[in-house]
Amino acid sequence: MALTLYVDTDRWRAHQQAVIQQFPGIVPVCKGNGYGFGHQRLAEEVTRFGSDVLAVGTTYEAARTKDWFGGDLLVLTPYRRDEEPVPLPDRVIRSVSSVEGVGLMRGARVVIEVMSSMRRHGVTEADLSQLHAAIDEVRLEGFAIHLPLDRQDGTDAVDEVIGWMDRLRTARLPLDTMFVSHLSPEEFARLQQQFPQTRFRARVGTHLWLGDHAATEYRGAVLDVTRVSKGDRFGYRQQKAAGEGWLAVVAGGTSHGVGLEAPKALHGMSSRAKGVARASLATVNRNLSPFVWGGKQRWFAEPPHMQVSILFVPDDAPEPKVGEELVASLRHTTTTVDRTVDR
Repeated sequence: MALTLYVDTDRWRAHQQAVIQQFPGIVPVCKGNGYGFGHQRLAEEVTRFGSDVLAVGTTYEAARTKDWFGGDLLVLTPYRRDEEPVPLPDRVIRSVSSVEGVGLMRGARVVIEVMSSMRRHGVTEADLSQLHAAIDEVRLEGFAIHLPLDRQDGTDAVDEVIGWMDRLRTARLPLDTMFVSHLSPEEFARLQQQFPQTRFRARVGTHLWLGDHAATEYRGAVLDVTRVSKGDRFGYRQQKAAGEGWLAVVAGGTSHGVGLEAPKALHGMSSRAKGVARASLATVNRNLSPFVWGGKQRWFAEPPHMQVSILFVPDDAPEPKVGEELVASLRHTTTTVDRTVDR
């Protein structure tokens, strides 16, 4: 019995096709844990719909994925002088984010990242005059800009890209291809219309694979159920049961990513108040699990174990049975499942 990711395959692929139509020349992204599906599965999907390039996060991911995908592999993490060398085929394209990096990649296929309002990495406007000689020594595949998701200052994403297009053009650098990210279909179309001589290629991961939430569902199987009365001690720490009910042992623990949560950016008083409430409950060992039973999200009876979670199900809910499955609200990018089932 397992923690399972169920995929409505037809619906999932229909969403993929809708996104592909919105972004001609799309560059699918497969990084991290493969958005919950794994690198091999996503490489197979990209092969199926016929993209010529697949973007991965690191050289280590490229080394694994090269056996599953026969097209070009774009490594998104920029090259660094002291990085560990990883044997890679010539069809791998490296990102670079500095003039020094371009100079060290002599003969390689490269994409040059420019510094966006993300302030993460990239060449600056002051660097452009030094790029002319450097790009003569590499096989330049284009420039790239990685944009923020939110713009609380009201600035426009298209204007930011246009600003860089103007800088590159003024510096007389080639504008044949520009890789972009985090643009809406409308913004992408505006850019292509304004610069018809440049091929814009959208790097898309989350929206491509996870944009239709109803196409996927996590479920954890019930492995054991034990009846408890108020005050009964249980578990590693021998805590007392909060009331009458059941302890349900469910597939899915910390090794799967259950109970792990990435930090969130909170906006507004409501989300901040909820965060304070969750933290206050945690101080008295009250932690809400991602598992749903009887129409409600259930509490962890104790912190999740490595491969299972123990939930407290009160006796006003239906009694769980061994073999039944509980729907789980899990983050795809931090979850590793035992199996994936297409249906």
